[in-house]
Amino acid sequence: MRIKQILKTKSTEQHISVKGWVRTNRDSKTNAFIAINDGSCMSNLQVFVDKEILTDQDVLHRATTGASIEVKGILVESPGKGQSVEVRAEEIIIIGDCPEDYPLQKKRHSNEFLREIGHLRGRTNTYSAVVRVRSAMSFAVHKFFQEKGFVNLHTPIITASDAEGAGEMFQVTTLPFHTFNSKAGIDYSRDFFGKKASLTVSGQLSAETYATAVGDVYTFGPTFRAENSNTTRHLAEFWMIEPEMAFCDIFGDMDLAEEFLKYILNYVLEHCAEDMEFFNKWVSKGILDQLNSVVKSDFARITYTEAIEELIKSGKKFEFPVTWGIDLASEHERFLSEEVYKRPVIVYNYPKEIKAFYMKLNDDGKTVRAMDVLAPGIGEIIGGSEREDSYDQLISRIEELGLEKEDYDWYLDLRKYGTVPHAGFGLGFERMIQYVTGMTNIRDVIPYARTPKNCNF
Repeated sequence: MRIKQILKTKSTEQHISVKGWVRTNRDSKTNAFIAINDGSCMSNLQVFVDKEILTDQDVLHRATTGASIEVKGILVESPGKGQSVEVRAEEIIIIGDCPEDYPLQKKRHSNEFLREIGHLRGRTNTYSAVVRVRSAMSFAVHKFFQEKGFVNLHTPIITASDAEGAGEMFQVTTLPFHTFNSKAGIDYSRDFFGKKASLTVSGQLSAETYATAVGDVYTFGPTFRAENSNTTRHLAEFWMIEPEMAFCDIFGDMDLAEEFLKYILNYVLEHCAEDMEFFNKWVSKGILDQLNSVVKSDFARITYTEAIEELIKSGKKFEFPVTWGIDLASEHERFLSEEVYKRPVIVYNYPKEIKAFYMKLNDDGKTVRAMDVLAPGIGEIIGGSEREDSYDQLISRIEELGLEKEDYDWYLDLRKYGTVPHAGFGLGFERMIQYVTGMTNIRDVIPYARTPKNCNF
């Protein structure tokens, strides 16, 4: 039985077998108390050892912190506080010894230290809780979209197009590096795909092809960005959730984003209560109140122009000065959601100069139908838009930004053959986990962080 099941059982005086890793071993002359954990939940299971029954002292000495063991015994009501049941051991089997140099002997370690032993940090309370919450959120993502009739789409990881237009992509090649000639350039016709190929930064453009064929779709997969950024909010490899809806405008996009965010938060609060209590107590005090407040609130909706007016009107001195046309910084986003509206805010109709080529141009010729969801405590958490559905307008934007039209012929075909209004958004899964758990560094909410100069495990 898994410990999570054992702690919920009301049927005592039954023989059980349980396997896990030793967290603590308190030994005395007549008995011992061993706490074991198998990762199924935050709580440990206490094993009571009567030395008159279990006389093998060598086994007790080997049951050190980090060792893996199997315990066979009787499940009984526990006389101690904080636990309903415990196991009266009849036999303990050492599965894997753990020597004294085990690096997790102490109860508390810094996150910086634990990043250096990423292969072991999942055994701590914090990181086992993170991965359980991550698992629950992943299931909730699929549950939400499947219940709404969306089709799950697996978009390419290797791509020939840059969805963001920023050029910060990891190149994929089979050409030996010693054959590269910087003066003559690279002959991609000799490469595996016969052209330049990279790891994707987004599945959105590919998702649009099927949204305009089968209706509502969503992608949930890894994306990559070769941005040399060592911040608490950036990874080189991360996971993205990207729904795309046919016959949908910017307002339908905002409706879905708000509904989706609340659904995920509700699911975590309901199904990860023990882990969330841990984060609330030890990682980010007040996180439960913050998340419950988001779930219960109606998101504010303001235009970008109104957001700029609010920031200027506040009189606050920001690190990045506020003028119409700037890309909102995290300090602006958090001020709007935390100080002005005191709830999540959706800002829409951004200047076209700071947004991607595929976003639909408004009638004013200056703004596009882009929208960002700003949440208290983190700032932008969702970014999306209504896509440009006009063939001529899309060509104009591609030319205006100096992109190669030939690279987007297939994308333009979606506007040429039966175009429809469509919209979608992207949510960085790790940033969402950061928001839910209160973890301050994005490297601590993914099992193995890929960042500049860091690819160790």
